[in-house]
Amino acid sequence: MKKVVLLRHGESTWNKENRFTGWTDVDLSPAGVQEAISAGKILKDNGFVFQKAFTSYLKRAVKTLNQVLDIMDLDWIPVEKSWRLNEKHYGSLQGLNKAETAARYGEQQVLVWRRSYDIAPDPLSMDDPRSPRKDIRYDELPDAEIPLTEALKDTVNRIVPYWQDTIFPSLQQYGQIIVAAHGNSLRGIIKYLKNISDGDIVSLNLPTAVPYVFELDDSMTLTKDYFLGDPDEISRKMNAVANQGKK
Repeated sequence: MKKVVLLRHGESTWNKENRFTGWTDVDLSPAGVQEAISAGKILKDNGFVFQKAFTSYLKRAVKTLNQVLDIMDLDWIPVEKSWRLNEKHYGSLQGLNKAETAARYGEQQVLVWRRSYDIAPDPLSMDDPRSPRKDIRYDELPDAEIPLTEALKDTVNRIVPYWQDTIFPSLQQYGQIIVAAHGNSLRGIIKYLKNISDGDIVSLNLPTAVPYVFELDDSMTLTKDYFLGDPDEISRKMNAVANQGKK
């Protein structure tokens, strides 16, 4: 049996402030650090021993993974970083408060921007200081691959090939791996693994720093998926994520 754990990063400073974050490289909040530590403890207590890890280019995911591996005494395992695991790019919404945006444009419109499959927010302009084109970590990427906004569909289109070509072969090789990333990039992987419809993916809300385990049999067929942790606490966290876009 193979196991892959998908882990959304702990609470970030902009999660705490209820801002659209996207590719903005904000840090973990103190609460987010504690969430990451708790995730490491529950994974260790449940006997997980990862052989390889994956994360994004954004520090909130990187630092979450670092905390988890440190708690598990697995700091030494190989870690691969990829921009393809970055959060969905929120375009011109990045930095805006979600509740204030809902008050201005309506909760339904904010839900569309946050969760719909094929509708993206307005893009950043080419010369916007928030543009990834101005960030050294993306210097080697072709302009065509650097987003100025994304719908979830666009995030899925950059995630799934990376899963197929890189993460999935590593899972076959090592048996247990962890992917620490972001709400929407992980939703893209989950959509692919569970064959969730474009419409149903809207209602999937991932809690911060709660390990989501996927078990596959020897033929690499998904057999089981589940969260680790207290069900009531997980439900509370999911509801908190869902309510971020309300006035």
